[in-house]
Order: sequence, then C-alpha cells, then structure tokens
Amino acid sequence: MKDKKIKEIVKERYSKIATSGCGCSTASSCCSNPATNKDISRSIGYTEDEMNYVPEANMGLGCGNPLALSKIKEGDVVLDLGSGAGFDAFLAVQKVGKTGKVIGVDMTEEMIKKARENAQKYGHRNVEFRLGDIENLPIEGNSIDVIISNCVINLAPNKKRVFEEAYRVLKKGGRMYVSDIVLLGELTETQMNDRDLIAGCVGGALQRDDYLTIIKDAGFKVRILGEDKEINKRQYGGINLESLKIEACK
Repeated sequence: MKDKKIKEIVKERYSKIATSGCGCSTASSCCSNPATNKDISRSIGYTEDEMNYVPEANMGLGCGNPLALSKIKEGDVVLDLGSGAGFDAFLAVQKVGKTGKVIGVDMTEEMIKKARENAQKYGHRNVEFRLGDIENLPIEGNSIDVIISNCVINLAPNKKRVFEEAYRVLKKGGRMYVSDIVLLGELTETQMNDRDLIAGCVGGALQRDDYLTIIKDAGFKVRILGEDKEINKRQYGGINLESLKIEACK
C-alpha cells in the first residue's frame, strides 16, 4: 500500500477518535476485549495520579509509558512525536517545570485542536502543539533535549525517516524514549493491507530486529528498557507482537 494511502487511513481513524473520545478499546481489530481508556493506560504502566492529571487527554492509545522510562529534568525542551490529545505532553510539563518547554507534533488536525483546548483549560503555558508530520518535523535542528513517543512510529510508513528526523532535531547527548509495537512473527498479506490493522498499530509495524536496526542506522546508540509480550493478549487479539521500550541516545 502506498505511503499516502496509509497516512489517509491513519488520519481518518484518529480524527474520529479525537472527536468521539473513544480510543483503542472500541476498535475490534486493536483490542480483543472492551476496556476503558483508564484500563488500558493502567495496564501499560500509568499511575492513577498520571491518568487523572488531564483526564480529557487520555484516549487509551498508548502501548507503554515513555515518561516512566525517561530522564526528563527541569528546564529541558521535550518533543512528543504523535502527541494526540496531549496526554504524555502534559505529564512531561510537570517534569520540565516553568523553565522548560514541551512541544507536541501530530498530523491530525482534530487531535491538535483537542490538545490546544486541553492546554487552555488547564492553564499550561509552556506546552505547544504543532500540526506536522513526524517524517518531516516542523522543528529546528539540535534544539531538543528529550524526545518521547508512545505507540506512534509504527503508524508512519517511512520509519527510517522518522528516526533520522529525531536525530536531526536532538541536541548532542539528547535522548529519545519510545514505546512502540513491533512484530515477533509474520503478518499475512491480508493483515498488512487491512485498514483497521493499519490504523490499529499492527498492519504497518516492523519486525523487532528490523526496527532496532533502523534506529541504529540513524546514528543512535540503543538500549532496550523493556519488552511487554503480554500486551498482545490484553489488546491485540493474540497477534504475535510486543510493546518494545527503548532509549536511543545521540
């Protein structure tokens, strides 16, 4: 399937999620059992305090908690790739403090609108949401201290380009913390072209080792922080995959 078509499928699905407030738990291709957004977030490592911080931003779309893995400190400039309604971005705001800044980038207009509304409602002034493609980031080079991304890069057709862009915008010594879906077995041709599986984090996912290779090829030093192999039973109907959690350093 062509890259443009894949992006259209993803944008259509996440536009609907943004306007309906329903995340993965409503998509039969993505979840094997109905669950609330909080149930999903709790199962992948978020605390009650984190889920209640800006509850409108939690849409149950993640596959891990990159904030729990990260080493964000006060004053950092943080970039959230595929920021959605702002859930992880708002949690990062707490870590960077008044002297830091968080930038969220998402290609779905409805998600950006929702994130900006959440920021205004809760009075967050040091967070900004930009409409853009993570394959071509609207961010200056060497300007970011920490990048976070939660179950998004698997949706991008050109993942190699995403990591090259991440490397470009990070400062020397900058770090990237990612939770993402990777495959542990082969998908059928039908599965790879299934619209629901493409939008549901599966159809476009890479094999685990291929995913790690493209990160290293982009110039990063990679450290695996965790591998959740049980998520396929909780959310993905038993498809042979896992949530991979990594730290990538420039």
